[in-house]
Amino acid sequence: MSKILVVEDSPMIQEILIERLRFRDFEVVAADDGQSGIEMAQREQPDLILMDISLPIMDGWEATAKIRQIDSIKHIPIIALTAHALVEDRNKSLEIGCDDFETKPINFAQLVAKINKFLKENPSESDA
Repeated sequence: MSKILVVEDSPMIQEILIERLRFRDFEVVAADDGQSGIEMAQREQPDLILMDISLPIMDGWEATAKIRQIDSIKHIPIIALTAHALVEDRNKSLEIGCDDFETKPINFAQLVAKINKFLKENPSESDA
């Protein structure tokens, strides 16, 4: 079972993502801000991270940049989640180190397709 870390400060969006991902047999852990997201990624070693960009304490861009500097977790695919649909936001997310980008409101079928693509490209050691 693949583990996904959801870093999202909106309790409603976080709960919807958790429920829908668990329904599809993913193990899900969650954090409410960028700093906690980094700590959770180090502790939980998820197979993929869904990173909201507009977060308290440390935004998703800064958290992603820091994750990319930590050897034990820098390989984890990160999909940025944001309400900002501008091309500049997408480009900045990819430049910072996100592997993909999904706008809110989230097209869940499209998000799951992206998640599955990354998990197939980067199978966890237990799947290999």
